[in-house]
Amino acid sequence: MPADKPCLHVEPKLERLPFETPNTDPRTPVSSTPGGWAPLSIPVFRDRFVAATISSVGTWMQDTAGTWLMTVLTSSPLLIALMQTAASLPVLFLGLLAGATADIFDRRKLLLLWQIWMLVSVGVLAALTFAGLTSAWLLLGFTFLLNIGSAMNNPAWQAIIPELVPAELIRDSVTLNAASNNLARAVGPALGGLTVAAFQRVVTGAGTVFLLNAISYAAVIWVLWNWKRTALFRSALPAERIAGSIRSGLRYVRYAPTVRAALIQAFSFTFFVAAIWSLLAVVARNDLHQGALGYGVLNGSLGVGALLAATMLPRIRRHFSQEAIVAASTAWIIAALLILGLVPLPGVVIPSLILSGFAWTSTMSSFNIAVQLAVPPWVQARAMGAYLMCFQGGLALGSVLWGAIAERASTAAAFIVAAAALALSYPFTRRFRLPQGAPPDHRPRPARPAPQPAFEAGVEEDPSRAGPVRVTVDYRVPVENYAAFTHAIHQLRGVRLRDGAVRWGIFRDLTDPEWLSETFIMESWLDYLRGREHVSLEDERIRARALALHSDGGAPPKVTHQIYARETVD
Repeated sequence: MPADKPCLHVEPKLERLPFETPNTDPRTPVSSTPGGWAPLSIPVFRDRFVAATISSVGTWMQDTAGTWLMTVLTSSPLLIALMQTAASLPVLFLGLLAGATADIFDRRKLLLLWQIWMLVSVGVLAALTFAGLTSAWLLLGFTFLLNIGSAMNNPAWQAIIPELVPAELIRDSVTLNAASNNLARAVGPALGGLTVAAFQRVVTGAGTVFLLNAISYAAVIWVLWNWKRTALFRSALPAERIAGSIRSGLRYVRYAPTVRAALIQAFSFTFFVAAIWSLLAVVARNDLHQGALGYGVLNGSLGVGALLAATMLPRIRRHFSQEAIVAASTAWIIAALLILGLVPLPGVVIPSLILSGFAWTSTMSSFNIAVQLAVPPWVQARAMGAYLMCFQGGLALGSVLWGAIAERASTAAAFIVAAAALALSYPFTRRFRLPQGAPPDHRPRPARPAPQPAFEAGVEEDPSRAGPVRVTVDYRVPVENYAAFTHAIHQLRGVRLRDGAVRWGIFRDLTDPEWLSETFIMESWLDYLRGREHVSLEDERIRARALALHSDGGAPPKVTHQIYARETVD
């Protein structure tokens, strides 16, 4: 294009697509300016909130009692730190599998299954503990087993939020979920420590806490049993297989920059903060010379700060961006790590832990919201599985590293190294930007009739699984619109790949520069049909920007569907 010729950029009017309807939702009559507590007006969300709070109190009681029991069973800082690894490692291995199963199968039934798994696991641990049969390795093993259930449960538990509340209440719902967990985190550790301290033998106190935690799962099971689920996305096509579902989830994450940014930042942040979670019991016992109740108070201080953050975040978000919140929280965590390493005094440590809990919830809530709002319903649980895998993976791997440093050097050295490493790494991780502004509209595009394949009888036994499939879209673009078109069509590349394409390209005709062909490959005809189901209104807006620059006398772009021709034998 001549340098002196201006580029004509034709912008389509995309305020509302022709078939688009206002984003109303029958789940609740929401005002235009809902308050931070608005989701609690929805009965099913309120029941979930109460049950989750009860269960979380039991979980945090168990976390405190289990970790303190480990300090009685062994003096090794590494084995004590491995309690955090045993709690986090299952998600690292199972996060994607958990997300895939939650996107394929009925989430209510899956949640019931894994809640019962956790109830039975911790119930058996309670019985063994009362019998005096628990050793350090047995406690690690049952902690790992319990958290297999948690790992398989959590993606579905997170992904049902959009099924319970309208889209405009998702931010407040995620914040309330954080409030629920952090209310439990504020009181659960203290209750756990108090229960352990109430008995002469730590083993009896820990067994009592384990039993109470097993009973707490019954509240969640009751809510799930009575929930009449209505799924947001129902495919008319055969269900994906597990392996294919995992691949499509990974493909979506790979080509969704905002999701990738949240995952990278979540892993990095939790990797360094793991020093606090994994070594706090060592600090309580060795540096502050406290017992089980003292450890519960320290752990509860994190929960108090987290609860304050959960209640204040809706107001904070009106004035500050997610990036600013994460930056401020990271700066404080660096300071808190240094305080734990250099100033082990209760009067200094407890306030620093309260502020650390505030920073922790502010940051993790920002990452959670970024993922929840960035993905459509069909891949929601897989995205949450990937997020939880990065989140818990950071905790698991960090706990091993900081525990090993504390074992070979000292807890002070572990905290100082973690603070320095976080300060050095943050300028690099912040380059991966979290989403800003209004979230994309993930409502599905109205269904359009799919091309009907004309397979020759006897050549293809299963036309729906035939493939690979090549789709070609031919555009005529005036030369003056070439730059604008290539920009728009490369934005469409991400949409095609997220929705199932395994290859994509755009090619210009050498003899006629105005003709351009977009080509993408799907693994099978069934995958192509699934990709059509996955197109959202936001995807359609991106596609419309490219279509607006096509000019062929009013005719639409020519679309060709081709299937791989396999060799046949007469």
